[in-house]
Amino acid sequence: MIGRADKGLIFTTGTFSRDAVKEAQREGAPPIDLIDGYQFADTLRNLELGIEVQKVEKVEIINKWFDNI
Repeated sequence: MIGRADKGLIFTTGTFSRDAVKEAQREGAPPIDLIDGYQFADTLRNLELGIEVQKVEKVEIINKWFDNI
């Protein structure tokens, strides 16, 4: 990247190690933005791009309660 770009951007569907984050922020190196899977999904959700949010209500029967009737 040195001499070819002012800034880098790396995406992953996973997460970055502490060493990767440290290297991306190393003084003297071109800055690199790291976007992990959680940040990417949050960004897509906030921008409403390709994601539909559905809220689901889960109902469970407590059998023990009915046994006491």
